[in-house]
Amino acid sequence: MQSPANWPVLVISVVGAILLVELARRALNRAGRKYAFARHLVEHCTWPAFATAAVVAFHLVFGPGMFGDSPGERAVAASVERVLGLVTIGVVTWLIIQAAYALTDVAHDRLVLVEGDRNRRARRIMTQIGLVRRVAAAVIILLAIGAMLFSFPQVRALGAGLLASAGIVGAIVGIAAQPTIGNALAGLQLAFSDALRLDDVVVVEDEWGRIEELTLTYVVLRLWDERRLVLPVSYFTQNPFENWTRHGSQVVAAVFLRVDWSVPVHQIRQALYEFLQGNPLWDQKDWILQVTDVLPNGLVELRALMSAADSPSAWDLKCDVREFLVDYVREKHPEALPRFRVETPESRAQPPK
Repeated sequence: MQSPANWPVLVISVVGAILLVELARRALNRAGRKYAFARHLVEHCTWPAFATAAVVAFHLVFGPGMFGDSPGERAVAASVERVLGLVTIGVVTWLIIQAAYALTDVAHDRLVLVEGDRNRRARRIMTQIGLVRRVAAAVIILLAIGAMLFSFPQVRALGAGLLASAGIVGAIVGIAAQPTIGNALAGLQLAFSDALRLDDVVVVEDEWGRIEELTLTYVVLRLWDERRLVLPVSYFTQNPFENWTRHGSQVVAAVFLRVDWSVPVHQIRQALYEFLQGNPLWDQKDWILQVTDVLPNGLVELRALMSAADSPSAWDLKCDVREFLVDYVREKHPEALPRFRVETPESRAQPPK
């Protein structure tokens, strides 16, 4: 029979469990210098492991006679034991979720380092991992809540009645939570249809930015000026948007130049090619300079296209090329600068030179 004399044993058990977790933490900390999984376990599971060890040790040693043998003291001990059971389920659930996050972080770290043509597939997998582990965490939490509820005899007795009315309750909850459920399904659809991935470059509502966060309910778009545009996931399944990196991270930049008819296109094309060869932002793949239009105001439109590895590089490259072309035309061919001609009656009467 347990008695108040067992309190030192309980304290020793709890302290011993915490010391064991501390020893394991130090061992994993050393192993983390070589193994990424051990490092992530320490980052995610330190406090959940301490809490789990202390609560489980307390729960295993604690008994109904710890407060005494009178009916009132045993009733208090029984209540404490029931609370310990609930807390045990909670801390074990916390530990499982954090361990799952540590495991997926190992894959995430490897995928972040992938560059080049494989980067698109890596970002797709990263997006799917993020959504799947959120869904898994939600399922684990729901199971833990169910286990907590069914630890009460009264709830178990009502189980049959709850199952009988589950259809009606489910219909009511489904109607009330229709927007939330629709967003969650839209998030899964985006992730597994490969329509949208983390770090994709998109244009939404005339705003250019990158997908910074993609959850089951909302998408965070980091705009070019560091603002954040937060949209519901269902927006991307119901409205059109531009995805510049749908089939790869390569982006083509365009620069337009309006000049006079006297512009020497061939010389500018050659100068542009020489400039691109010396610019590290150009990926050495695509480039072209073309006369794309003759504007109604009498100017000629030149369009320069050049490719870059990603959108930030493309933006900087476009600015560099525009600055180079402006300086080149102004210094080498000032006669090609934009000019507007006006025909007066006097000039019309004069014979052409």
